[in-house]
Amino acid sequence: MAIGGAFRDSLRCRAFRPHSTGVTHRIFAGATTENGGLHYEPQNVVAEPGDVIEFHFLPKNHTVTQSSFDAPCEPLEHGVFSGFNFRTDAGEAPNVFTFTVLNKEPFWYYCSQTNGDHCQKGMAGVINQNFDGEKTLAAYKEKAKTAVTKQPSANPVESKGGDVVASKPL
Repeated sequence: MAIGGAFRDSLRCRAFRPHSTGVTHRIFAGATTENGGLHYEPQNVVAEPGDVIEFHFLPKNHTVTQSSFDAPCEPLEHGVFSGFNFRTDAGEAPNVFTFTVLNKEPFWYYCSQTNGDHCQKGMAGVINQNFDGEKTLAAYKEKAKTAVTKQPSANPVESKGGDVVASKPL
């Protein structure tokens, strides 16, 4: 009997999900005043399989959208997407977006907010960049300047590949 796509993908994710390392990396979207607030902080994270990535959202309406190095500002098919669930005009949004790192492959991401061209203006980051190659965050951002931002879903609040959960103090 054939297993349906969503169910099969769910099984695959569970089967290959690494054990938790207990390490959580906090990344702030819209951090500080750098680049007019169109910034992730930190922009470049080194993480191990099993580490948790936790995105905190500061003012404006930002996303985390997984892409490939070769197509910045375009969502990766079946990639991670936080959805537009974190709008805040002041302070930090009450919820965060989290996911578990599955492997050491580079994980390129951008903000898919088109109001203000966030991706083209440099709101991008990477987890596990290969520091020995030419595929750097600076090169990704340079390519993004001329890219067209695409949305990963017709439903702007639909999140994929992670969880929207309440923020917890350190």
